[in-house]
Amino acid sequence: MRANLQIGHIGGINILVHWTFIFLIIWIVVSELYRGGDATSILFNIIVLIGIFASIILHELGHALVAKRFHIQTEKITLLPIGGMASFKRMPKSPKKEFLVSMAGPLVNLIIAIFLYYSIPVKVYFQMNFTEAFEFLMNFSLSSFLFYLFAANAVLFIFNLIPAFPMDGGRMLRALLAMKMSRIKATRIATSVAHIIAVLFLFSGLLYNPFLVIIAIFIFFSAFAENQMVQQKALLKGHAVEEAMMINMTTLLPDDPIDIAVNHIIFGTEKNFIVVEDHQVKGILYHKDIIDNSNKNLSVKEVMKTKFQLLKYSDNLVDAYNLIVNKKNAFIPVMKDDKLAGVIDATNLNEFLLLQAKLAY
Repeated sequence: MRANLQIGHIGGINILVHWTFIFLIIWIVVSELYRGGDATSILFNIIVLIGIFASIILHELGHALVAKRFHIQTEKITLLPIGGMASFKRMPKSPKKEFLVSMAGPLVNLIIAIFLYYSIPVKVYFQMNFTEAFEFLMNFSLSSFLFYLFAANAVLFIFNLIPAFPMDGGRMLRALLAMKMSRIKATRIATSVAHIIAVLFLFSGLLYNPFLVIIAIFIFFSAFAENQMVQQKALLKGHAVEEAMMINMTTLLPDDPIDIAVNHIIFGTEKNFIVVEDHQVKGILYHKDIIDNSNKNLSVKEVMKTKFQLLKYSDNLVDAYNLIVNKKNAFIPVMKDDKLAGVIDATNLNEFLLLQAKLAY
């Protein structure tokens, strides 16, 4: 099953929804049926959910718009059951720019909330007694839909200001700290704050709401991953791709039978292969494609992938790190003077990181 389903694109940015989103729909249906709801209440709640996630898309597009002003490309926006995530080609190096990009998303939710606040009589609803408010909220109308949307955007604004990764507040905190200290130290402090908040969410969730436990786990591991990424990039800074690339690798010709690749997998340790002809890279032959076609009488060129990225041997290893982290099973040819000089993937990059960590400490 594909992890993400593309539902559209805006301004060249792919909008994806994670397959686990279906569990949110199922949860709404089951909850409504358990409470005695009918098809009308289920449909209304699903429409509200769609409205909330439309607000989340606008939130992420806010990040993307400000990032674009700093010449940073947004590759995709992924919708998850707990929110959304914009994937940038890189994050701004300037703390001030990172702060502005991070702040843009919550500001979008604040603007939507303010607009809805003055578009519908929110003050009137807040003045209702319990019975009137309950009847209003249970009335499936445009007014109640807009009120739910107002409340959701207000919550999104406040929630995203929590100073914990991966929320925008965590990145804003890191950016503010980085104005006075190194990015590494700022990230370490912001991660510690995130872990404290995760523990508070965990205990609150155990006492009151199990959903907070999920958020706590998400915050804890996201903060850990962010800190690890910054630490690793610091170790790679100033190093070139040629220092970490593999040079002893097997290359194949486009007209070679796929059986040759199968034999290399069985009798060796290599899994992926570069396809070369006349010193030019023609394609990449991935392990999965070899296995899937191992029982067919095919040539390498019929199986290889012809869309791939290249690195130069003099490129910064941080650039290679970004490519490898953002691409599943990355296997990137490295060129020198327009000829294949080596290849780099996650395995040998991690080995280089381990060696650098030993030298650093």
